[in-house]
Amino acid sequence: MTTSTPIRIGYVTRIERFSAAHRLNSVYLSAAENIALYGKCNHASGHGHNYKVEVTIKGQINPVSGMVINITDLKKTLQTAVMDPCDHRNLDIDVPYFHSTPSTTENLAVFLWESIKQHLPPSETYELHELKVYETDKNIVVYRGE
Repeated sequence: MTTSTPIRIGYVTRIERFSAAHRLNSVYLSAAENIALYGKCNHASGHGHNYKVEVTIKGQINPVSGMVINITDLKKTLQTAVMDPCDHRNLDIDVPYFHSTPSTTENLAVFLWESIKQHLPPSETYELHELKVYETDKNIVVYRGE
């Protein structure tokens, strides 16, 4: 009689923090519509946030290594996909994605999701599960790639 090791699923979350400036403004709206929609966040000089990003990977816990993902690999991925393009940047100027897309926290979550997926080492045993972007302690966006 052989016993098989059950498949165990784990969730690994890594947190990164970065500072960035932006201005809420849509190229699809008039100046008056932008002011009406975004208020003080549409100020021509922009404003900044100290963002917190939580990235969760879901996958099988490898019975040999005991890991879902090597946390060092995840750290390197987040450096390349999140920190390098966003930390101490003006999102609207320095990140091409936001040249025609409003830099709301929702759109930042979508951008980061796609960037992380692009840089995450390929695997058949884990996947990007969830991304949380904290614009402030009270304003949080959760994105799951849907």
